[in-house]
Amino acid sequence: MKKIAALTMVRNDDFYLSKWVEYYGAQFGKENLYIYFDGTDQQIAPFCEGIHAHLHEKIGNQVVAAEKGRLKFLSEKAAELLSNGYDLVVGVDADEFIIVDPKTGKSLREFLSGQKIDVCLSALGLDFGQKVGEEEDITSETPFLNQRHYAQIGTRYTKPSIVARPCVWGSGFHRVKGHNFHIAKDLYLFHFGYFDLKRLQDRFSDADRLSQGWGKHMKKRSRTIRLVSQLKARDFDRWTKFARLCQSAVRPPYAWNKPAMFELRIVVRIPERFRDII
Repeated sequence: MKKIAALTMVRNDDFYLSKWVEYYGAQFGKENLYIYFDGTDQQIAPFCEGIHAHLHEKIGNQVVAAEKGRLKFLSEKAAELLSNGYDLVVGVDADEFIIVDPKTGKSLREFLSGQKIDVCLSALGLDFGQKVGEEEDITSETPFLNQRHYAQIGTRYTKPSIVARPCVWGSGFHRVKGHNFHIAKDLYLFHFGYFDLKRLQDRFSDADRLSQGWGKHMKKRSRTIRLVSQLKARDFDRWTKFARLCQSAVRPPYAWNKPAMFELRIVVRIPERFRDII
């Protein structure tokens, strides 16, 4: 079995981070989790006990510059981990969860240990929304996948999150600079950052995020809730298979090492077999 680390950087995000710690701690062991808090004004939560959790000087004050600095920092930390005995490093945001299809019968560590990875590996991205009128406000007491059942298949979250060699992630982990990507079968990245209307509205009023220029970004991302609420949900297995093939073959003209999908808007309903994972 390969030795695998997971790392992330957060600011004011304990709601997601607690789930992140619970999930990746179960997959890789808490001693293999590395969390960097963006700003020494942050507090390390009690649920981070047993984890490599560090306060770091705040990286930038505006979203674009800060994001570039953040990923440069995390790329350097991943390189250190790979040089110090880890076989793989998983880099994701606190609201992103890489999940193996339960039909494989494998844990995430088992699955990744069986993959041949030269530089990086991607999971197929699924951006969860809230189906307004059917799904209630989210609560942390119940597994997310008991409360949210719909997601948009998108290229934005098909990220080369798993690296086997020192390299440089682009902003948001969206690409590895100078390298192609490979999307693994039966591997998914579930993004929960914009899956609740009330939480999204609260984030719009967060003075810290608004001061960094996140307001426009968050309003743009709220489209996921609208699409999930309005579009007919399609079959998960059929359309994720199509999306994996399409994204592997099609590239945007401005970035050959990112996936594309002809701007298709496809919403799927998540099968019951995923229900209790997160």
